[in-house]
Amino acid sequence: MTPVLRRLIDPWRHASTWWALGHSALSLPLGVVAFVVVVTLAATSVGLLITFPLAIPVVWLLFVAGRAIGRLERARAAALLDMALPDPVRPLPEGSWWSHWKARFRDRARWKELAHGLVLLPLGLLTALVVMLAWGGSAAFVALPLYVDHLPGGTAKFWLLEVGGGPGALVLAVVGVVGLALVAPWATVLMGRLSAVEARWLLGPRPGSDLEARVTELETSRTAAVDSAEAERRRIERDLHDGAQQRLVALAVTLGEARERMGDDPEAGRELVEQSHEEAKAALKEIRDLVRGIHPVILEDRGLDAALSAVVARSPVPVELDVQVAVRPPAPVESAAYFVVAEALTNVARHADATRAWVTLARQSDRLLVEVRDDGRGGADPAAGTGLAGLRDRVTALGGWMHVVSPTGGPTTLTVELPCGS
Repeated sequence: MTPVLRRLIDPWRHASTWWALGHSALSLPLGVVAFVVVVTLAATSVGLLITFPLAIPVVWLLFVAGRAIGRLERARAAALLDMALPDPVRPLPEGSWWSHWKARFRDRARWKELAHGLVLLPLGLLTALVVMLAWGGSAAFVALPLYVDHLPGGTAKFWLLEVGGGPGALVLAVVGVVGLALVAPWATVLMGRLSAVEARWLLGPRPGSDLEARVTELETSRTAAVDSAEAERRRIERDLHDGAQQRLVALAVTLGEARERMGDDPEAGRELVEQSHEEAKAALKEIRDLVRGIHPVILEDRGLDAALSAVVARSPVPVELDVQVAVRPPAPVESAAYFVVAEALTNVARHADATRAWVTLARQSDRLLVEVRDDGRGGADPAAGTGLAGLRDRVTALGGWMHVVSPTGGPTTLTVELPCGS
């Protein structure tokens, strides 16, 4: 087969042609629905602007409809056109419903989703018309010799062309074969590409937005790192003030009292010295625990397996530990993984009412995966002040991500992925 002929029949050799045909078939009905919804809500919003408070919920519904259209169309493009479109819509900021409403109104990507809802109807009409004429017209030409004699007058009229039986019908049949073999598949491919261009323009990120997204991600990571460091500093200060510092103050007071009594009541002074000795040991233990909370010595000396084995041994909830990390990751990643597991198991013991927990760590290429599961009651929420928000800041600061799945009734699964390329 020559390269030219192979190129001509190329659409028949790829399943993407038939997926594009399905995409074109769906564009018109989806375009009708999207156009009606967007135009109705937009017209209602404009009509209610004179009474602005009444327009607010309608505009909100308009943008919600736009988000639904955008998500559906990105999924359709991914499934039928093999085109993954990142969602360019920025997440809503924390705050009131009014701040959410303003953020929706100011987001250019949300307006482009609405524009796609309007463009989808004429574009769907164009693609459906071209594809239908290409396939249907070619098929009609191919079958013309079979039915032309049964038509009124024994002729078929195609616009200004009138064809009867005999050679004219055979010529059109040959044209129909060429149309089915070449024109219709290529028309389908071209309409699919046209739809892909439109979807990429209105539903995908604009050129240069990847760099902007990376800059935003780095700024977020930097902020998370600063917040995490500040929270850690406050925790250490609080632990020193409430724990070891108070014990050392009490120790100084007790030793002062013992010194005053040693002369007139040696026995009482000896008891105070013994009490001070116990207080000093307790203060040393608290300082040792505090240092372990900053960076455990066993983690630095023996790695994650040994350090987490010690954490698991102290857990009041039975834990199964599986560490598959043949090559040690960098120290910051090791430390983050250690504290993720330690904090997660603390949450399990305090809040989950679990009977068992499972901890799995595995290194895959340049990523360290951490998973903590329990059979507790669920309902864990990073925004509820259970320590998960701090863990997320720690993980984000290293360029990783954390995901919590915790439906009410359980179970809870915390998954963390950390970059550990070296």
